[in-house]
Amino acid sequence: MSYNEKFLREAINLSIENVKNGTGGPFGAVIVKNGEIISTGVNRVTTNNDPTAHAEIEAIRSACSKLNNFLLKDCEIYSSCEPCPMCLSAIYWAHIDKIYYANTREDAEKINFSDNLIYKEINLPPPDRTIPAEQYLRNEGLKAFELWENSENKISY
Repeated sequence: MSYNEKFLREAINLSIENVKNGTGGPFGAVIVKNGEIISTGVNRVTTNNDPTAHAEIEAIRSACSKLNNFLLKDCEIYSSCEPCPMCLSAIYWAHIDKIYYANTREDAEKINFSDNLIYKEINLPPPDRTIPAEQYLRNEGLKAFELWENSENKISY
């Protein structure tokens, strides 16, 4: 696997067309396996009224569906912009091998797509975040984890 300009150009073209069509933000993504595009995605946050409908997430969902697998090993993702924390997490969860991107998160911030708050928040203790989190009923919650740990039918991921 190595960088291929045509795939990054495709991600960029998808982002441009998405803006021109008025169907979402200026972001596009392409997932490649064995030198072939297996899925694409564009930002559909406002179209779908879904804050998770980022280009990378859309491409990951499509690739997983197409490959009938929740793991995208031996795949690369080409994105028109450096992935946000949510998309970066999804890329890691999907086990994608490599990320290539055009615009940086600083470029995105200049047009009011800032991920800085989230990057800062992740490092704070849950109660100190802008959206505070409180923990309750841990012992009851751990029952599901114990069942999972002892399950013979689990599929690890």
